[in-house]
Amino acid sequence: MSTKHLLREQRFGPLFITQFLGAFNDNVLKSALVIFITFHAATSGASAADSAILVNVATGLFVLPFFLFSATAGQLADKLEKSAYIRRVKLAEIGIMCFAAIGFAVGATYALIGILFLMGIQSAFFGPVKYAILPQHLAEEELVNGNGLIEMGTFLAILIGTLLGGYVIELQPFGPYIVGVVLLALALAGWFASRRIPVAESLAPELPISWNVPTQTWKIIGTARENQTVFNAILGISWFWAFGFIFLAQLPTYAKDVLGGDGQVVTLLLAIFSLGIGVGAMLCTRLSGRLIEIGLVPIGAIGLTVFALDLVWASDVTRTGELIGPGAFLAQSAHWRIVIDLALIAVSGGLFIVPLYALMQHRSEETQRARIVAANNIINALFMVVAAGASIALLARGLTIPQLFAVVALCNAAVAVYIFTLVPEFLMRFIVWVLMHTIYRLEIEGIEHIPDDGPVVLTSNHVSFVDALIIMAACRRPIRFIMDHGIFKTPILNFVFRTNRCIPIASRKTHPELVDQAFDSVAEGLAQGDVIGIFPEGRITTDGELNVFRPGIEKIIQRTPTQVVPIALGGLWGSFFSRDGGPAMSRPMRLVNRFRSTVTLRVGEPIAAEEVRAADLQSRTLEMRGSNK
Repeated sequence: MSTKHLLREQRFGPLFITQFLGAFNDNVLKSALVIFITFHAATSGASAADSAILVNVATGLFVLPFFLFSATAGQLADKLEKSAYIRRVKLAEIGIMCFAAIGFAVGATYALIGILFLMGIQSAFFGPVKYAILPQHLAEEELVNGNGLIEMGTFLAILIGTLLGGYVIELQPFGPYIVGVVLLALALAGWFASRRIPVAESLAPELPISWNVPTQTWKIIGTARENQTVFNAILGISWFWAFGFIFLAQLPTYAKDVLGGDGQVVTLLLAIFSLGIGVGAMLCTRLSGRLIEIGLVPIGAIGLTVFALDLVWASDVTRTGELIGPGAFLAQSAHWRIVIDLALIAVSGGLFIVPLYALMQHRSEETQRARIVAANNIINALFMVVAAGASIALLARGLTIPQLFAVVALCNAAVAVYIFTLVPEFLMRFIVWVLMHTIYRLEIEGIEHIPDDGPVVLTSNHVSFVDALIIMAACRRPIRFIMDHGIFKTPILNFVFRTNRCIPIASRKTHPELVDQAFDSVAEGLAQGDVIGIFPEGRITTDGELNVFRPGIEKIIQRTPTQVVPIALGGLWGSFFSRDGGPAMSRPMRLVNRFRSTVTLRVGEPIAAEEVRAADLQSRTLEMRGSNK
């Protein structure tokens, strides 16, 4: 379903508006408070360092409740009907904003920091249900789009809230009063929007609620660790929020003390950062199609480090004695490089986190999903609190803000290398995604015929050396291909094949032991619920036509009865990787002449184990492929 239609659906639209207004309100409050602290502290005799540290304290206090209360919030979101739960949380927001309006009216800075902590508690109780309700109202193929919209909406709300809060608080003498009115109005509007969210029944109504926060927090983290893929996704998300926290927390002081900008320049930079993440989230949705494409995560990780380091190098600018506004700031060409770097850091962040959120939701057990999201929020908060503490310590020891940014950028590079070493599936999917989205245009039909779980054998015609990669790019599940040991050893591609636990095979004449090992590996994999891919022809075609399908597929199914899903590839004959006119990969100009050519992948309906015949599979594959070789 398109983005526009999804927003119009009652199963998504009211939730989107509710979370948008909540994020909007959070950031009006935070932006107004941060601008007030940064510039009020300077006029009241506090040092720039004191101001920077107080901003980090305030931001850290907003995050701390996610660590303290997410365990309880996750239990409640799993146990209770979700739409009613959301409305109760939004009612609490109205009460908190009443106190915030009073705090701004009397200029009680420290009381407002306490109210920011209360708003953090409210957000901590809203976080798990916001993401846990999505898979109940959206189909699997809508999850990436839904998450992209949620992230885009969140950061658009951050953008508008940051702009509005920073602008209104400086409207003297009535700015603080206007901020209070805006906060209360947004809270009321969010509550009214929440009343239209459809019912999402409890998935664990008998779940006992434990109010022992330390024990339950540890238990929920343990639940998340049971699924290593989910836990790795959580760690990746948490690292991004630590990275983003440090950048966002330092931007006000960076804009004022390094760049010489006034409060409106602070607002401009915060807005650019927020808008960039929203753009990255929507770009991720577009690049992913209907799949959860974790191959985009390394692209985001690389961008975070490269553009952050360039921001550090671009920060050596000459500032005037007086603070300048947005017009004068943007009039200096040196500042445009800073703006572009900041925007690209944010876009990279969107590419990084959206696939991880979708992966976390999709791979979680539905009865535990809210608690998994709660575990994510707990670990996110822990990372951000540690980031706040580290920032305060490093700034107190004399590091400048650009130096702090450099430290974070280098840490991101180290973390990325560690994650991709620990989970090579990310890097493997990145290689597959790059190959399949730069060299070819891939048209997919019938992908829904591949089951979401359980054992299955995929069969395909064999046209080129990249057939397995194309099928991997189209399928949301990892596929263990049986492939010729010579292709398995192909440089670079060998990393992809090994990471995906592909199974090398040879002829019985040359390597009989390899044949027996391959059949044993296939039986073991199917018993474990794996997806096995096979090219029944046994070799790549030399004339573009299908070779005879060999009986090996029948032996596999006889040994382990499993449904078979046929696949037909078209458009690869005559490509650089095919054997048209001679050895494959021997005519480089074909990469240019056939650049971005269309490849079709058609998936047929599953065939029951007792009906599998090699000759029938060949006929069905030929019929699906048609004349498009």
